[in-house]
Amino acid sequence: MYNEAKEKYAKYGVNTDEAIAKLKEIPVALHCWQGDDVRGFDTDPTKPLTGGIQTTGNYPGRARTPQELMSDLDFTLKMCPGTKKINLHASYAVFDEENGGWVDRDKLEPKHFKKWVDFCKKRGLGADFNPTFFSHPKCDPLTLSSPNEETRKFWIEHGKACIRISNYLAEELGQPCIMNIWTGDGYKDIPADRLGPRQRYKESIDEILSEPYDFDKVKPCVESKVFGIGVESYTVGSAEFTLSYAAENKDRCIPLLDNGHYHPTELVSDKIPALLVFFPEIALHVTRGVRWDSDHVVLFDDETKEIAKEIIRCGGLDGKIKIALDYFDASINRISAWTMGFRNMQKALLFALLTPNEALAKLQNESNFTELMAVQEELKTLPFGEIWDEYCVSCGVPKDGDWLNEVKRYENDVLKGRI
Repeated sequence: MYNEAKEKYAKYGVNTDEAIAKLKEIPVALHCWQGDDVRGFDTDPTKPLTGGIQTTGNYPGRARTPQELMSDLDFTLKMCPGTKKINLHASYAVFDEENGGWVDRDKLEPKHFKKWVDFCKKRGLGADFNPTFFSHPKCDPLTLSSPNEETRKFWIEHGKACIRISNYLAEELGQPCIMNIWTGDGYKDIPADRLGPRQRYKESIDEILSEPYDFDKVKPCVESKVFGIGVESYTVGSAEFTLSYAAENKDRCIPLLDNGHYHPTELVSDKIPALLVFFPEIALHVTRGVRWDSDHVVLFDDETKEIAKEIIRCGGLDGKIKIALDYFDASINRISAWTMGFRNMQKALLFALLTPNEALAKLQNESNFTELMAVQEELKTLPFGEIWDEYCVSCGVPKDGDWLNEVKRYENDVLKGRI
């Protein structure tokens, strides 16, 4: 079946073997927070999430400890093809007697992530990192933009600590660490001052990035958001703010696009090539917003396909586009959510690699829009599933139709024991 599919793609000038080989080299970061509903290990697990973060659902089997989360991640990675990294939040620090126990976020050190480094080394993974500017008593509710100097100083020190931790991850694992700065700072209702918080926000990020780091190893990002729960009227870190900041500081940070952080009619797939005209590197958080930034599980849907097409068309194979996933669904089996989202991102990338992009661009430049539309439509019905199955087999992971049974067995053997 694969050989027949391969021949059909070859008629359009596509080499499926080459596409599979290229996909194996594209790293995608799997986010740790899907496994435990963004709870982390540094605050009271009985208290609600705050700072614009909300997880819905109560499916049994949530990871409650670092060991359970690592076990679930380990199993998920075996269900997913391709090159993987993991994406950590600062709230997932591991505290034990060996490293002195719990410390607050402004006092975090690399040693609190040694167990994550050990986890990654054993599996040949890289790691990305995120400061955690939410779900903490010192969110007042603002963090880096707070008018309270003591609050702001606490969060600046947290950001600096995260720079040091990111550098540690990069050096230990031998891969660049993408460190993303995002806060839920904003106001529920109409603010009296929109400029002041943004001035303070800029000054705070400046201070964080004054912490020494090698830009080849640590890639700080600034991420925007249009609005969030509890900050419906005003978000400090808007798209205009973060893009302007990144443009002014190209030598020390890059912009990050989250496709759930814009108005519903905006498409991140279109923003990718727009930014690459001006930025040598960009980062992505791939998610799925339903009416708002709800972080639903990534599907093999139109926008995910278009994002993947732009990644490939715009030179994503050379590493200039950093890909990570970002969603959290507690209404379904969490390992299934992880697995489906990662596999769907991989499917979208494979679909893009199986597209004769140069030939289609030539038709566009020749204004041959009739043939362009015809070929684009014909590509949709080619036997993509056979190529995907071959890719999964070549990566040593279950094909579609097989992986869910493995997840069900893990749920029965492991997750059901968690009460």
